[in-house]
Amino acid sequence: MNEYYMNKIKDLLMFIYGRGQGMLTFDSLQQLIPKKTTSSKAAKLRDSLTEKDTCLITYGDMLQPSKKEPETHSQTALEQLKEFLERWNHGSFNYLHILPFHPYSSDDGFSVIDYREIDPALGDWNDIAALAKEYKLVFDLVLNHGSKQSAWFQSFLENNASYRDWYITKPADFDVSSVFRPRMHPLLTPFCRKDGSVVFVWTTFSEDQVDYNLANPQVLLEFIKIFFEYIEHGARIVRLDAIAYIWKEDGTSCIHHPKTHAIVKLLRALIDYLELDVLILTETNVPNEENLSYFGKGDEAHLVYNFALPPLVLHAAVSGDASPLRTWANTLPQPGEGPIFFNFLASHDGIGVLPINGLVDDLSFKKTLNTVIERGALVSYKDAQSGPVPYEINCSYLSAVAPLSLGTSKERARAFLCCHGVLFAFAGLPAVYFHSWVGSEQWEEGPQLFGYNRAINREKPRKDIVETALNDEHSLRASVYTGFEKLLTFRKSERSFAPDIPQQILPAEGSVFALARGPDPSGRYVLCIQNLSNNQAKFDLRTAPKIEILIQHGIDSEMLLSPWETRWIGYGGGKAISMLEI
Repeated sequence: MNEYYMNKIKDLLMFIYGRGQGMLTFDSLQQLIPKKTTSSKAAKLRDSLTEKDTCLITYGDMLQPSKKEPETHSQTALEQLKEFLERWNHGSFNYLHILPFHPYSSDDGFSVIDYREIDPALGDWNDIAALAKEYKLVFDLVLNHGSKQSAWFQSFLENNASYRDWYITKPADFDVSSVFRPRMHPLLTPFCRKDGSVVFVWTTFSEDQVDYNLANPQVLLEFIKIFFEYIEHGARIVRLDAIAYIWKEDGTSCIHHPKTHAIVKLLRALIDYLELDVLILTETNVPNEENLSYFGKGDEAHLVYNFALPPLVLHAAVSGDASPLRTWANTLPQPGEGPIFFNFLASHDGIGVLPINGLVDDLSFKKTLNTVIERGALVSYKDAQSGPVPYEINCSYLSAVAPLSLGTSKERARAFLCCHGVLFAFAGLPAVYFHSWVGSEQWEEGPQLFGYNRAINREKPRKDIVETALNDEHSLRASVYTGFEKLLTFRKSERSFAPDIPQQILPAEGSVFALARGPDPSGRYVLCIQNLSNNQAKFDLRTAPKIEILIQHGIDSEMLLSPWETRWIGYGGGKAISMLEI
């Protein structure tokens, strides 16, 4: 098996760089590969994911020091985060995705200046090590681009021979019409070299984020070094940021290139060769089928973001029509027959619109889009041949699905939690953004202060303000936080929620989304029903296949669901054993 993976690594490098350069790169790579462990503990992590695994997504400095506690100023931001989690995370999350923690120049960390250092404003590698003792950590490998302030790019501008080909340059009049564009700004940004000459550099996402030239094998080898260093520092999942764009070839769309997939396969083969307890997660905010392609034939990503889920749940909750969500869910591969999904609703970015192309009627989704804009959401656009088109909704997920007009804090929290009932029911590894966990609403001042839409969901509030609200049982934050604890406690108690257990999408109408998970090895099932609307709804279990099995377990065949109700029922051995209602 070891020879198989080494041959695969060699073949991939020859595919990427050609036979001659590929063999030279393979020889260099062999010098970088750590000594293979023979420990029996090198079990494959993806095979050990269970119903007890849930991920929290957060910035390292998500919380600012409390005014009432001046001594916290002596803490690093990462120490303060660790302290907050010790106080409030009562077993809900065991994976922790710390968004980029390196020195950076823009995009809240995704314009990395130095991949080997921790931003001094956050702490140091000792703080990461301390968190790694408590959590399975997720690191971002920002492979497509880096900061124009980095030493690498400055050496490039100095025409240093070692960095001359590290970045992609094109003539000023380069035809970009075939290139897929996720943003509105010009693709090429002019930079002045130290000798006074001007060079036009490829910048997919912003003029501060210069794209690396992975066609230069030295760039790939450097990032493989960093990949191994991340693992040494405690990464258990490596998230490949914006991976779809990393390989550019003239005359193509420069997205999803076969050599992009080959690089993902290469990293996967290195993990498999070394039997590392590490997973690869690909971040590809693209239409559903393109997103799933990063699972390959089981030889690329271990996990893929379930990018269609956030906009489909949003549409169901805003429109009261869960039929697109049900239809799409019925197309998903059964657990064990395809990718493990990284399921989420909100993140540091916005809600992608592209992933639901062809999944929701355009006119219907336009109504949803207009509604969330009325509720304070912003929309980011991308270039297309027909002109600017919506690319991303920027908002607090809570504010979008549970506006003030819904009523009390508890009523609003119930609607928000109903959406997460759908999230937590699906097979996969569920992930929750920090602001969702603590019930944050839109930060309306953010985009005005920072000049970009995504700031609306990236506030970094004072710790004492958040904790005061969490301690007030009548607050929106407390209602949301308590609901998450109930949902996740129930989820962790049922083996049927494990990623490898079957799921069945049940027939329903209108705003109802229902699925059954199971059987688990003991024969237990969980029935999960959510009413994604502000009206009563009915769910008739008699329309479901194998209904006789469910009825035999003492479950009512017809249920009347109150507005935004989440009802989960665990059953086995001829009766309903456990129930959760929110």
